[in-house]
Amino acid sequence: MKIYGLTVDAHTRCEHYHSPLDIVAIKFKCCGKFYPCYQCHNACEDHSIQRWATDEFHEQAIVCGNCYQTLSITQYTQVTQCPYCASAFNSGCKKHYAIYFEWETFDSK
Repeated sequence: MKIYGLTVDAHTRCEHYHSPLDIVAIKFKCCGKFYPCYQCHNACEDHSIQRWATDEFHEQAIVCGNCYQTLSITQYTQVTQCPYCASAFNSGCKKHYAIYFEWETFDSK
């Protein structure tokens, strides 16, 4: 699986987010490519981000950068660690859900 972006390491970290917990890449609906973050997407693509609609949250659009298993958007938004390898995810990523997903239709989690 190819992860696009700026200076991505083996665990999907990029120039923008590179803490030990930044091990998630997101498949962007607009181009079908996995990027570590929206900033990498915007730096590498010439189109706007298209968000995943709530009726698409079953899509396998998240990859754990530790074990490379994919998660649905629903799975990802309900966990704090990978359900396959138990690696912790950065809880701060929730601040960006509305960039990737039609998140404002949900109650705040």
